[in-house]
Amino acid sequence: MSLLETNIDTHSDAINEEVIYQNPLLFLKIWEISLEAHYSNVVEKHPWHYHKEVEFLAVIEGHLGVQSKGDYVVLGPGDVMVLGASQPHRSHKPLTEVLHYVVLQIDLSKHFDQSTMPYLYCFSELTQPLDILNYIFKENESAKRETHAFIMEIFKESQTRMRGYEIAVSSTIKRMMLLLLRSDSRNVLNYTGESELNRLRPVLDYVNEHLNDKLCVEDACTLLNLSYHYFIKYFKKSMGISFVDYVNYKRIKRSELLLLTSELSIMEVSYEVGISNMAQFYKLFKRHNQCSPRKFKQRMRSESKGTMEAMPQIKS
Repeated sequence: MSLLETNIDTHSDAINEEVIYQNPLLFLKIWEISLEAHYSNVVEKHPWHYHKEVEFLAVIEGHLGVQSKGDYVVLGPGDVMVLGASQPHRSHKPLTEVLHYVVLQIDLSKHFDQSTMPYLYCFSELTQPLDILNYIFKENESAKRETHAFIMEIFKESQTRMRGYEIAVSSTIKRMMLLLLRSDSRNVLNYTGESELNRLRPVLDYVNEHLNDKLCVEDACTLLNLSYHYFIKYFKKSMGISFVDYVNYKRIKRSELLLLTSELSIMEVSYEVGISNMAQFYKLFKRHNQCSPRKFKQRMRSESKGTMEAMPQIKS
């Protein structure tokens, strides 16, 4: 009986792991793991775990065994693997040799802005986890090498924390997602193309301009001259999320910006983004940030202050 067959049901007891971001503005955790030679262990001794963040593994030296719900693989030097959000997995050191690898856990949804929002659905994992992209690393050696290099670049920037490292890390994350999107020869990310997005452009622009107003599906239907049922199906197929979820996402992103850049109270921010019910605002905000608006504001401003204080001062 295979290793996979003997352990296929044990992931039901997986641990829900909370990822503590090293920089809350970047929504990621990246670290290096080094294990000495003359030591190996079996995967059965390692607990199943999962987290809401996507996880990338990049092996530098040695071999790493990784078991997910439906697969078991051994990664070698230069290999890369992605594990989808909330997907149970566990890993171990299968051989008596030095093992050296980097783990990157990241909330990809936080790295989409106004210009890249139309691609959020590609990485939203609404229908299937990002594990499906591992075929790229098996079939495309160049894409595997570049992804490995991107992960190492993010690790280096996160370790050195030189001035502007947040820009460098954010840029590299976007380059990595672009690489995956363009290397997806099977179109498992369900990229819909520009024509569908252009058709929705009037609705997307309307939402941006009227976030502080009452927005409903009927208004969007009128803009495109489509029936209610056709519109909601077309929007979700094209964007990967429902119209209501899209509006809520945009409102929370706008509220995050206001909390960081204005002196408005939390209630004023809520009204400014079109949510008059405070309980609803808190519920939506916590769904997207795993904390209250007040905690978010304190955490973000504290991080920003710490970063500024760590920067070398320029003398006049």
